Amino acid sequence: MDASIDAWPREAIQRVQNERLRALIDAIVPDNAFYSTKFEHSGIGPRSVRVVDDIHRLPLTTKAELVADQTAHPPYGTNLTFPLIRYSRYHQTSGTTGRPYRVLDTPESWSWFADCWSLIYRMAGLTKDDRIFFPFSFGPFIGFWAAFDGGCRLGNLCIPGGGLSTEARLDLMASNDATFVCCTPTYALRMAEVAESIGFNLKTSAVRALIVAGEPGGNVPATKARIEGAWGATVYDHWGMSELGSLAAAAVGDPEGLYLLETECIAEILNPETLEPVDVGDMGELVVTNLGRIGFPVIRYRTGDLVKASRESPLGYPLLRLEGGILGRADDMITIRGNNVFPSSVEAILREFDEIVEFRLNLETRNSMHHLRLEIEPQSEAAVDALLPKVRRTIKDRLNFQAEVAAVAPGSLPRFELKGRRLVKDDG
Repeated sequence: MDASIDAWPREAIQRVQNERLRALIDAIVPDNAFYSTKFEHSGIGPRSVRVVDDIHRLPLTTKAELVADQTAHPPYGTNLTFPLIRYSRYHQTSGTTGRPYRVLDTPESWSWFADCWSLIYRMAGLTKDDRIFFPFSFGPFIGFWAAFDGGCRLGNLCIPGGGLSTEARLDLMASNDATFVCCTPTYALRMAEVAESIGFNLKTSAVRALIVAGEPGGNVPATKARIEGAWGATVYDHWGMSELGSLAAAAVGDPEGLYLLETECIAEILNPETLEPVDVGDMGELVVTNLGRIGFPVIRYRTGDLVKASRESPLGYPLLRLEGGILGRADDMITIRGNNVFPSSVEAILREFDEIVEFRLNLETRNSMHHLRLEIEPQSEAAVDALLPKVRRTIKDRLNFQAEVAAVAPGSLPRFELKGRRLVKDDG
């Protein structure tokens, strides 16, 4: 993989996509039982798909399909192109939307996964002098495993922070003069909160950049501003999935969007209802075909992430740019009094209030209608009387519905190391 992909002519990227798409299909049929069966049932000869413009002829893939296949054929399902002995890496999804899904990689596909991080680091401005800190527990969740291996491959010092308290991680980070930090937005804020409580000034540390992923935040302006203000460092958002790999990132000089690594994937933006392509500039669901994981392919995968392609790159990159990054998830959208609302839209408002340390969204059903109750944790109870009406008014003005807002005691809401789980739904 050429690390100068951001300067390639558009024609060269399309040529690589065509070549890799043909190689992928030729490799998985008939050895991959999941896709061979899926293609057969669709009535489409997969080898008739030879260029990117033909890809719409292939059937879409959903997470529900993959999970059902794995449930029917435990423990790993039939989406395996090679014999099990060829696979060397095991990961599983976090299970936030159901039973964890298992993902296997061959040494070749894991090498590709780590190489994708070479491009991501390049776009974030990593140099040979940088030291990368990873303050997360290295369990089966894919987290930043590939980022760690990718950093090592580049020759950068990579410092693991698993199995430590937040205080110990701050000390480890500082004592090694780490300059890059890879974590979730939630944990970046948690580290800042703990740092303040122990008198540790993050702004005086060597950290100059954070690469965040795993949840909204890196693309939520108020959340991003809060992280950057606390750390005195630049935040770069990054996008990936356990099923797909790490395939998009923000770039130096343009931290407000995400660039797709299009030599490594084929991206479509479809209307989630009609499944037809949307016009450039319109919001739609991101559908991705992975080109680098032949052992565990994912073809025309419905990510559920809502995005909007911009018409041009401020940096002149030929890669597809997603304006504002991931705008929301189709399955996260809730309707309050006729208004469609994403949790990230509420977060964008709440993070503007410096007095709010943490929050939780409780979605309830009352009289057959959705009702949103917000719990906010203030820095001090003294600020509550003035804070609550300001929050209610801002939500009403911005989102056009009246939310119930209640304060909880400082320190009472949960803190998260990986993905924050701030939306709680009742079963009504």
